[in-house]
Amino acid sequence: MINVTKPFLPPLEKYQEYVSGIWKRNWVTNHGPLVSELELQLKSYLEVPHLLYLSNGTLAIQVAIKALELHDEIITTPFSYVATTSSIVWEGCTPVFVDIDPQTLNIDPSKIESAITSKTTGILATHVFGNPCDVEAIGAIAKKHGLKVIYDAAHCFGTTYQGRSIFHYGDISTSSFHATKIFHTGEGGAVFTTDPKMLKVMSYLRNFGHETPTEFAMVGINAKCSELHAAMGLCVLPYMDEILKRRKELALHYDKILEGLAVHRQKIQPGAVPNHSYYPIIFRSTQALEASIAALNKFNIYPRRYFFPSLDTLNYVHSAPCPISRDIASKILCLPLYHDLSIEEADYIARLLLREQNN
Repeated sequence: MINVTKPFLPPLEKYQEYVSGIWKRNWVTNHGPLVSELELQLKSYLEVPHLLYLSNGTLAIQVAIKALELHDEIITTPFSYVATTSSIVWEGCTPVFVDIDPQTLNIDPSKIESAITSKTTGILATHVFGNPCDVEAIGAIAKKHGLKVIYDAAHCFGTTYQGRSIFHYGDISTSSFHATKIFHTGEGGAVFTTDPKMLKVMSYLRNFGHETPTEFAMVGINAKCSELHAAMGLCVLPYMDEILKRRKELALHYDKILEGLAVHRQKIQPGAVPNHSYYPIIFRSTQALEASIAALNKFNIYPRRYFFPSLDTLNYVHSAPCPISRDIASKILCLPLYHDLSIEEADYIARLLLREQNN
């Protein structure tokens, strides 16, 4: 079976070394030494000033919304994983969808200003498949209208823009370290900011609002992650350069062997170095997509329809339809891409797709 992704697992012996230390210390959660060590190593690897390690990427978005005191309307993209929208709704805010650019697949900055009202408090945009948004344009709009910006950067570990980590941009960036992500801790996530005051607020929010064991600075939740999860991250992180290199090799190989396939691909933002977190292809029709999925499934190959459906169609939101997002969502497919996918397996997938097209 070939799935759309597969977690990278480090040597079991190394993980067991960390677990043995956890057993000796009898310190499993509540900001243990491995959580602190992982945060420091991530700051160094990514060259970012501030981050907090959290229990998942969804809570990271919710903490960001709360920290920035967003309310009422938040402008967002309809083309993302459902957690982007559900986090807005969960925090009692209203998602206002702005359609996407058909090439980059990110929110279209030229359509944002017309969606701004007196109730708009922020913009929550996704760097889709690790492809940076037009951060300059979004930043200029936010500054003009006094809005806060959150970037859902769940796919972005290792992505750079203008020579630095994409996590530098926005008031807060969030990421996911779920097992399906390039860098993972089994479950986990993070918030990033360049503002030390905002970091302090989010540190309260992460841990029930504790100032001291008996004093509370504000309302908080439990968004901490355990030593066991941090241990996985510490084991995976040393392999990140190798993982990113391998994914680039596989993506370039797909580009070559799928040259004759009647699809188009996402346009990468100029100035960006992507991390090849996914390999999306956009078919000419839903029928062609569905036929290709069936052809691959027949041989136990399971791509995935990221992102489907378009989030403006969810039954718990009310917003203007986004025709470009709906069209792309109906025709896009992510092919298998992971560290130990072989060239031969990629070739096999390509042959099946080309054969289906030529039937």
